[in-house]
Amino acid sequence: MNNLGSNLDNEINNSEEGNAGAREILDESSSSTSYVAALNLLSSIITPRTCADETGNNFPIMYEYLKGSTCTFVESILRAYGFRTGLYTSPHLISICERYRLDGLKVSEEKFLNHFWWCWNRLKENSMEDIHFFRFLTLVAFKIFTEEKVDVAILEVGLGGKFDATNVVNSPVVCGISSLGYDHMEILGNTLTQIAREKAGIMKPGVPVFTVPQPEDARRVLEDVASELLVPLHVVSPLDPATLGGLNLGLAGDHQCINAGLAVALCCSWLRRTGHLEEFNPQESAIGEGYLPDSFVKGLVMANIEGRAQIIHDSYVKQRVQCNMEEAGNADFSELIFYLDGAHTPESMDTCAKWFSSAIKMDTKSHVQTREIHKETQNGFTEFISNFDHQQHSIKNSKMSSKQVLLFNCSSERDPQLLLSQLVNTCILHGVNFNRAIFVPSHSSFTQFVSSTSTRHDSTKVDLTWQLSLQRTWENVICGCREITKNDQEIGPRFSAMPPCDFFLSEPSMENTKDHLISAVLPSVPLTIKWLRECVGQSHSLRLQVLVTGSLHLIGDVLRTLKE
Repeated sequence: MNNLGSNLDNEINNSEEGNAGAREILDESSSSTSYVAALNLLSSIITPRTCADETGNNFPIMYEYLKGSTCTFVESILRAYGFRTGLYTSPHLISICERYRLDGLKVSEEKFLNHFWWCWNRLKENSMEDIHFFRFLTLVAFKIFTEEKVDVAILEVGLGGKFDATNVVNSPVVCGISSLGYDHMEILGNTLTQIAREKAGIMKPGVPVFTVPQPEDARRVLEDVASELLVPLHVVSPLDPATLGGLNLGLAGDHQCINAGLAVALCCSWLRRTGHLEEFNPQESAIGEGYLPDSFVKGLVMANIEGRAQIIHDSYVKQRVQCNMEEAGNADFSELIFYLDGAHTPESMDTCAKWFSSAIKMDTKSHVQTREIHKETQNGFTEFISNFDHQQHSIKNSKMSSKQVLLFNCSSERDPQLLLSQLVNTCILHGVNFNRAIFVPSHSSFTQFVSSTSTRHDSTKVDLTWQLSLQRTWENVICGCREITKNDQEIGPRFSAMPPCDFFLSEPSMENTKDHLISAVLPSVPLTIKWLRECVGQSHSLRLQVLVTGSLHLIGDVLRTLKE
């Protein structure tokens, strides 16, 4: 956005003293040491989550308020138009630098540290008050975007809206409110009405607001607040996939059509209100009504965000399989595939289950075709089997064993009964059953930052009480959501140590519920992934499809381990 506020802008650009302080600290130590020091300081200012209050700073900067995946679509569309974009989101998965993106790329550690220490030193010099964690990170975002002279800044609201640290912008160009659900109830309230009123706090007089179809209680609240402020509230329909011309959205899942439709409306509003829409698109009235400009299509298709409906084929296993085939000439089709989604509410868990079920079915069909190609190449077969029933028959003959595995953790603030029930029931409705479940603690957490290269910690000192509770909940969900009893230990075999590698080999049987209920509690993500690789490595025909969900911290730990 072009009209950045002059007060903060001048203070940032003219303060040589602040910049000198930052340079002095950076000069005293290496970049890596400085980065660890910054993470330690951030960890030290994290306080327990409580209800929001009205205290806070006010920076007269114009920005745009959105939420969730919609932010990613908006940034990608406007970047495709050629604008210099700044995107601020939370939380991060691996590196705190992920929260700050310039032109679609996360900022470098060097750039982050420069702005981090400038802000930290200035606050310490000029204020005796405690520094609040999320407010400070938001201040760093303002500093980065101002320094980098972005054309448009997209801010994802952290918690709620009314008292959120991002809600200091007096006159944003446009506001967006995505689908509302029961999340952060300990802060925002126990009813959808209370939550909606907090979210509606980002509305500003004279600023258009766009939202998606909402539950009736939430819709009524949004309409009331918009009426009080005399601002137009526009309800946007989901994007028609046909407008993409046969291409797919960059973010997977049917629900992303809702977010994409909202993103299109927000971008149109921003382009129109900043005087750019007619310059780029003479057909502006037709946008979203069966027509999308090439830049909109490109932005929607190229949008990307880690940890949301993401599929990763483990490269370690793929390399090992390839080496075995080359050395021994044996057909080795073992695979380890991770399906990552940071769902952590009942609503998002339902969406995650639908995406996973769909991905499993598509992946199975693709895998069948791949196996036929392998057979043609190695055995000289010339017949191409296109009939899907024949392909399924081929898989049975090859004795390929595909297992759907759940790797799960959630915070103690969540209700695991609600989350797991929603996940299991939705998957069953779509024809997918989990063969095994694994519960593992997260290394990273809300109260402690870890380095992007840190995955190792002492697993012998980890408290697994919560994970054992999750395991009992899982077994009761599978049994039909009966009450937990003192005889739960008799439900079936559990493992709290490293299970044997034949853990996945027995077939679940409805006649033998003990086999069906096998689950495990493991002490760390790195050990879990190492063990999964060993299990796949000892079989020439085991295919593990692992859904990782329940916690963004867990998603980050898995990504960090896989990228080592």
